[in-house]
Amino acid sequence: MAAMTSVRSSLKTLRRLVVSHRLQQCPRLQAFGPAHVVQISTPLTSIQWRGFRSSHVTSGQVLQFKLSDIGEGIMEVTIKEWYVKEGDSVSQFDSICEVQSDKASVTITSRYDGVIRKLYYDVDAIAHVGSPLVDIETDKALEGDPEEDVVETPAISYNQSHEKTQATPAVRRLAMENNIKLSEVVGTGKDGRILKEDIISFLAKQTGAILPYEVQKIPTPVISTADTPPKEETPIMAPPAIPRHIFSGKDRTEPLNGFQKAMVKTMIAALRTPHFGYCDEVDLTQLVRLRSELKDRPESRGVKLSYMPFFIKAASLGLLQFPVLNASVDEDCQNITFKASHNIGLAMDTAQGLLVPNVKSVQALSVFDIAVELKRLQALGSAGQLGTADLTGGTFTLSNIGSIGGTYAKPVILPPEVAIGALGKIQVLPRFNSRDEIVKAYVMNVSWSADHRVIDGATMSRFSNLWRSYLENPAAMVLDLK
Repeated sequence: MAAMTSVRSSLKTLRRLVVSHRLQQCPRLQAFGPAHVVQISTPLTSIQWRGFRSSHVTSGQVLQFKLSDIGEGIMEVTIKEWYVKEGDSVSQFDSICEVQSDKASVTITSRYDGVIRKLYYDVDAIAHVGSPLVDIETDKALEGDPEEDVVETPAISYNQSHEKTQATPAVRRLAMENNIKLSEVVGTGKDGRILKEDIISFLAKQTGAILPYEVQKIPTPVISTADTPPKEETPIMAPPAIPRHIFSGKDRTEPLNGFQKAMVKTMIAALRTPHFGYCDEVDLTQLVRLRSELKDRPESRGVKLSYMPFFIKAASLGLLQFPVLNASVDEDCQNITFKASHNIGLAMDTAQGLLVPNVKSVQALSVFDIAVELKRLQALGSAGQLGTADLTGGTFTLSNIGSIGGTYAKPVILPPEVAIGALGKIQVLPRFNSRDEIVKAYVMNVSWSADHRVIDGATMSRFSNLWRSYLENPAAMVLDLK
């Protein structure tokens, strides 16, 4: 028995010499301090170092070592080898066992002098974080009240600093959830320990962020003594209530008028048609220049020459090449009728609502003639005197949404017509000319809708290209002032 005691004493002495030698050879382990010694099979910079928990007991009782949070998301380890057995005496720094996870192999060393009373796992068994590993009976009493276990981590930085940060697992979890490095937080607890209040204060100063509710509601304990009376809590003043405005208006219900009822009927029928949409951009720079040169002569005859007569005439010229867009279909879409006359409608915003009078036989009119007819229709629309003859018989429609300010639209076809266009506002935008120079251009967007039952996308695109070419080269349209 004396021989066995001598062997154990020799082994303990040998272990201490090995540990002392490693501390002298490795600055990182020197910084780690005498509280824990671990051996890692992976580089020091790739793993967080953790200690192990112990429960407070009175002198002569058993200390229960528990596997603490190792970090790196590790929740369990495998017991690879025990260096002690039940009944063995151990001293501080003696190796107890080796555990291994999928990220590291760690040697657990004793924190106290004592006797191993219980091993909780066999070799190759799985130990979970928070579970006890060994029981050590010691004859030394712990000083002070028991506290939550503290995990000490060497702070590894680029300037080779080897300071320690002390914080409980709960505080570390709080810091991790808020992306805070503990090495940047100044601890106000005992021996520089980082408290929850330190994390909250740091986050408020750095980001002004709001922590989760369960963190905010943790009260800061107020310690009062006979010499320092407790501070009175300042009552929290609720913000003043926002005054509520009282509205005296009442809902009003009135029947739809005749024009609104007609629009309801027309739109319900229109939305039964499968619409095909197509959008394009038109450079109106040459048209703007031509209109500026020609507008004085029509105005001398009492007619304002706007851009709309050019748009309508270009549409009529395009319909000559694509008559299917100037057609109508019956209710069951069994027959299609190609209209000989180009009765092009113009959607007008009037006091009576949206009305669509049309200019009859545009194919036989000049740009000036169209301007004269538009003046007449607009005057009747403003006076609320548009008649049935002006509002019926349309074969193709243009909606000038740009006169109000829109750029794009999704126009709804007016049955039995099969196509409609919506014209956006004219904008001054930078564009490249033929010499790759940036120039000022007058640009307008157009949005077409077509009845997809009788008009395909290629036809709509070709018509739009032809209509655009007339407007971008307005000399192709002859202005006949009578």
